[in-house]
Amino acid sequence: MGNIIRMPRLAFVPIILRELLGKRTLPREPEPDLVMQDEEQVKAYTLAGRIDGVMSAAYLFHSAQASSVICGAHRVIDLGCGPATQLAQIASLNPESEFVGIDLSPTMLESARDHVAASGLQNISFAQGDITNLSQIDDHSADAVISMMTLHHLPTRDHLAACFREISRVLKPGGAVYLTDFGRLKSLKSVIQFAYMNTANQPHIFTLDFERSLRAAFLYEEFVETAGRYLPGSVRPYSTFIVPLLVILRTPPRAMPRDVASRLNQLRKALPQAYRRDLEDLRLFFRQGGLSADPFSAS
Repeated sequence: MGNIIRMPRLAFVPIILRELLGKRTLPREPEPDLVMQDEEQVKAYTLAGRIDGVMSAAYLFHSAQASSVICGAHRVIDLGCGPATQLAQIASLNPESEFVGIDLSPTMLESARDHVAASGLQNISFAQGDITNLSQIDDHSADAVISMMTLHHLPTRDHLAACFREISRVLKPGGAVYLTDFGRLKSLKSVIQFAYMNTANQPHIFTLDFERSLRAAFLYEEFVETAGRYLPGSVRPYSTFIVPLLVILRTPPRAMPRDVASRLNQLRKALPQAYRRDLEDLRLFFRQGGLSADPFSAS
């Protein structure tokens, strides 16, 4: 995309205006099911969110950003790995790193193990665990900690604080951090518009989960304040421009190997046109939100 500034999609305009000018009326609604255990539900969720589906652009964006942060890390902990769709893509881009996926659901971990085995990846292992109590991980034993779209599952802000304390405990001095999640919007109408924007291209269960996730999201300000208290001082917050639909907390990027940057650009070019535009939107909204480093420009 270079330095070209693209206008946001017309569908975003009323949401941006409402969120910019309106008052906050949407309270946080924690998700009713903290652990996805039902086998059929896990299967439907997993199939809906695989790497070649409607989440392709989001997966690739976060894989690129996370890879730029964890370059050179030997041991990387992924908190709330779910079916390992995102984790597998990051691990394939960073074959020299060893990844440990943590999830509370044994059913989800079974799906994750199947996916990784089918992908032929040898640098991922899994463990069942609570991301607010990583007792199975030693102090200062991880070179990096990542987490993708998991933090909104936590019941309360106290649990968010506990998770951040655990990240600081297991992380080596100078270790890398890349955390991303939804930020809570001001109004329910904005949530509904975002959640149901792509209903024609995704299963209903995926749309419903998206809506519930947006309702359960923490405020951007809550992420910033909690991170400032408990995460390393090198962690910086970012969000999408004007409307904090997505939030990133991360340490500074490192020099990315040229072969990784080249592969990222190959994956970008291989995206279907509609998903490639989704990726360009993410790059635009985060760049205008202050996230200047762009791994796709590294090659």
